[in-house]
Amino acid sequence: MAKGQIVSRMSILGHPIHPMLIHFPVAALLLLIATDIGYVLTGDFFWARAGVWLAGVGVVGGWVSGSVGLLDLIIVEQIRRLITAWCHAVLAVMLLSVATLNWFLRVGEPELLILPWGLYLSLLAGLLITVTSLLGGELVYDYAVGVSPDKMTERREHP
Repeated sequence: MAKGQIVSRMSILGHPIHPMLIHFPVAALLLLIATDIGYVLTGDFFWARAGVWLAGVGVVGGWVSGSVGLLDLIIVEQIRRLITAWCHAVLAVMLLSVATLNWFLRVGEPELLILPWGLYLSLLAGLLITVTSLLGGELVYDYAVGVSPDKMTERREHP
């Protein structure tokens, strides 16, 4: 049950921007695991090259989305008071650091370090995505961060 509504200041027409932006970087970083496994199983350079692009999209998109989320954390006092928000932010920075290192290892010679470091970093990023996403979901569903007032009313009227 929601403990009260917390309005996102980083929004467009009442829709928070951070949740809009995070889906593509998350998908790219999760698909990176698949391309690494594809390269390990086949040795086909296609998978290594695809991995470089997925890592790049994941990192650049993640830093953009994370910056928007960080602005909400800094600007909105109710968000700043939530331990869950700080845990989500710290894990997101850890995730983006791991993903950035993974991308930098691939630029130039994409296939060189996929085994073992690239695959290891991709799997670690996948684990960090899982935990970070769980905390992000808790912020939305338990604390109603960024949930519009109309949705809060609907939620109370239709349990």
